[in-house]
Amino acid sequence: MASNQICAIDAVAAAAERFQAATQSAIVTGIADLARSSDVIILAVKPQQMASVLVSLQPHLESRHLVVSIAAGVTLKSMSTVLGAAHRLIRVMPNTPCLVGAGASAFALGESATSADAELVQKLVATVGISAQVSESLLDAVTGLSGSGPAFVYLFIEALSDGGVRSGLPRDLATRLAAQTVLGAAQMVLTTQQHPGTLKDAVTSPGGTTIAGLHALEQAGVRGGVMDAVTAAWERSCELSRPSS
Repeated sequence: MASNQICAIDAVAAAAERFQAATQSAIVTGIADLARSSDVIILAVKPQQMASVLVSLQPHLESRHLVVSIAAGVTLKSMSTVLGAAHRLIRVMPNTPCLVGAGASAFALGESATSADAELVQKLVATVGISAQVSESLLDAVTGLSGSGPAFVYLFIEALSDGGVRSGLPRDLATRLAAQTVLGAAQMVLTTQQHPGTLKDAVTSPGGTTIAGLHALEQAGVRGGVMDAVTAAWERSCELSRPSS
């Protein structure tokens, strides 16, 4: 997408200036101008700001507009209540690796969104990683896995690096090796399409170093801990999605 096809608005002037400098896109000063200049409106605001943004946007929406939200916990129903059920809405759950073109995102369609809208959002999200269309009921699970997952992986990379340092490696080298090891292992899963367990077994020689390390991980409950982390993040996402009493 060319920069002249994008316009943006930000309540923080410095943030708007940084975006304009980075993308050479147009900056507008009001929601009315944004709606007038756009066919697709992407709401990239914090969940607690969404209600006021929707109220401000509603009078300016037309049938040509597609509204896409990336705010966690803000349901399609809550958006349509303010904007109107006739408007086309899509909710996207991205993750931070989108910033380096390696995101894992999922999106759900509102009742009035069309297959053409889905195809457009799929193409937009594909520019920053992979994406999948799911029912909205699964977006909380997506949040727990790929939304929060990068933090879990950072922790694992840090732990790998710490283990390397404990074994005598310099910190910089240990971190580079740890990060590349995680990247390479992930690429093996995606490229070969083999089950992770099969790839794990291919590295694990009888009586070797890898099985000794795997035994230590299993004794420490790492597998269950990771599953619990995803579940805890999913449960918290479900809580945030519920209407406040």
